[in-house]
Parts: sequence; C-alpha cells; structure tokens
Amino acid sequence: MRIRLAATATALVLATAVTAGAAVPAAAAMAVRGAGAAAQPTVQDALARLPDDIVAGALVRRDGVGAAVGPVTADAHFRIGSVSKVFTNTVVLQLVAQRRIDIDAPARRYVPGLMPAAYDHVTVRQLLNHTSGLPKPTATPGPADGPGWWLTSVTPRDALRDAFAAATYPLPAPGAEQQYNGLNSLVLGLIVEGVTGRSFAHELDRRIIRPLRLRHTSLPAADDPTIPSPHARVYVLGQDVTEQSPYPWAEGGMISTAADLDRFLTALFRGRLLPPAQQKLVFDVPKVKSSATNTNCFGPAACFSIGGLMRHQLPSGEYAWGKTGSRPGWDNGFFATRDLRHRVVYSLNPTGKGSDLAHIKAIVETALADDRGQISIVRARTAN
Repeated sequence: MRIRLAATATALVLATAVTAGAAVPAAAAMAVRGAGAAAQPTVQDALARLPDDIVAGALVRRDGVGAAVGPVTADAHFRIGSVSKVFTNTVVLQLVAQRRIDIDAPARRYVPGLMPAAYDHVTVRQLLNHTSGLPKPTATPGPADGPGWWLTSVTPRDALRDAFAAATYPLPAPGAEQQYNGLNSLVLGLIVEGVTGRSFAHELDRRIIRPLRLRHTSLPAADDPTIPSPHARVYVLGQDVTEQSPYPWAEGGMISTAADLDRFLTALFRGRLLPPAQQKLVFDVPKVKSSATNTNCFGPAACFSIGGLMRHQLPSGEYAWGKTGSRPGWDNGFFATRDLRHRVVYSLNPTGKGSDLAHIKAIVETALADDRGQISIVRARTAN
C-alpha cells in the first residue's frame, strides 16, 4: 500500500518508508525523522494500517506536508463539522475586541426573545466556553428518518426552539460546569447577525476567510448540499451522503481543506486574528468541572476554552490545543502544540462499522510528538 504525499511552499524531497527503493539525495540530508526513532510509532505507521474495516480513507497534513490513503487525495475538500465552532468563536471575539459585544453581558441583550426567561442571565462568555447550562439539542436528522435524511435541514432558530421545548429541569446553573453543546454556537451565530446586521456567512468571509486567503473554505447556504471537488465520496449504511445539508451552520456547517485549516490554525495561534486581550482568551479554560454527561473531555475538569479550542494532554504531558469535528461520512480535526512546534490536520472517512477514535489518537499523538511521527521530509537545498 502506497501513501500519497503532497508538499507545499518550498521544494521538498519526500521519502516514505512504504515507497520501496526511495533514495535520499546527499545534498538533502536534513531528515526530520532521526535514526533513533525508527522503532517508535509514527504517522506513517498509523496511515500504513489504513484503509481497514473502520476507516475507508484518510488524509493527514503534518507540519505543512499532506498525505492520503484510500480513495481520497491530500488536497480534498471535506465537511469540517464542529471545527466550525473555532471560526465562530473567533468572529465573536473580534466583535468583543471592537466593543460591539460585551463578553460578560447577558446574551439576551443581543438576541432579545430568543431564549426563555430561565436563561436571561446566561452571558456571552458562558456561551463561548460551554458553561451556559443550555439544554441538550433535540435529535438531529439520521437514518431513522428515512430516505434522503441527509438532505434534511433544521434552521438555527427552530433547533433552539425545539431544544427549549424539550428541556427537562432543573438544568445546571450558568457558569457551574462545562457541557459541550452546539446550541451555544447557534446562539453565538445569531448574536453576530444581530450585532452586525449582516449574515453570519458574510461576517465569516469578511473577517477570516478573505483576509487569510482561505480559498477553499466556505459556509454553504442552507439550501446548498454540494461540496467542491476534489472530495471523497462518503457513505452511511450504504447510502451516498456526500451531498448533504449544511444546516449545522455556525456550529458545524463549514467546508474546508487541510491546507486552509492549517493556515487558519497557525494564524489564530500567532495572534493574527485577535488583539492581545482577546488572544489570551483563546486558550482560557474555565476552572469548573466537566459535566458527568460530557464525553468530550478526558477527565473531571473542563477542557474547552473561550476560543472554542479543546485542551488535550499528550503522552509526554504537554498540552495540545485544537478541535474535533464530524459530519456523516467525515471525522476530522486539527491540533497543535501551543508554540506551533508541531501541528496536524486530519480527516477520516469512517465506514460506520466501529469507532475510529483509536486511529485519531494515533495520528494526533504521533504527529505532535518530537522526533517521531514524521511523514519523512527532507528539505532540499536550493541554489541562490
């Protein structure tokens, strides 16, 4: 099985352990993978086991170099799911920096009448860091809904209305604990629209996509189920769901590529999108417990920041920061060390026959480890 590699920017000589007979030019001796790391698990090792019964295809971009296995290419578009939340929180923090939103003001100030009176004291900060105490979302469209379920749409306001109507009380007090909840992002998207008077998609494009030249990143209109090429074809229970409704909107409706997500993550970590005061909040995790029903944080403490990032402890003890996301047919995410020493973007196409969490952990943890995990990269010397 051959791992396909794609490099960007300066000339790179790419050598992989699965490409028989690949020779490294003597003039290009700066190998990332050291001689003593051969016995340690690597990203290549993780990819070499794919495809399998759990994952039909995968693409990975590690420190600017992409690789793919199965019926997908390293430059493929994919539905990024909840990785969209980091974009949403960044737009809101930009408006906070402009003093158009008070982060500690009740959300109802910006979206009057949207939430029942029981949530009058929920603040914008609590929406950003998932301590709002909003009820769980109601069921999302799925195979049980019959043919064409993947094209079914739910508007943000309808999703919120249905969740509030189905809520069982009492709910956690705002600020008491962290419960990851997509409804927070729907409210934040509506706050952006209320404050700016323009669509969330317009503000996303104006504030992030165009300034960073993310040419392959978009938030499709609610009635646009298409995805640009190239892309994988994805299936759920044998049904082709490649074209599907982007109804999750500000909480999960975006489309992007690994290269674009890498650029966004790098810009965010380097403070290119926010001034210093708000940049500090990107990595600010509330000092509260994680809800007993929250399966996203590994441990009793909160793990999501005001910036929408998830804090994940690597085997080395160092913390990585990033976000996971999923849509039918795609499981993806991005993570980086705080100093951007290493960064990784991945997208897997699950078969639905089991959990791909072990594959994801193997890719992320080896990609962010020093002196291993490297899709072997040798930087070629170029003449002046």
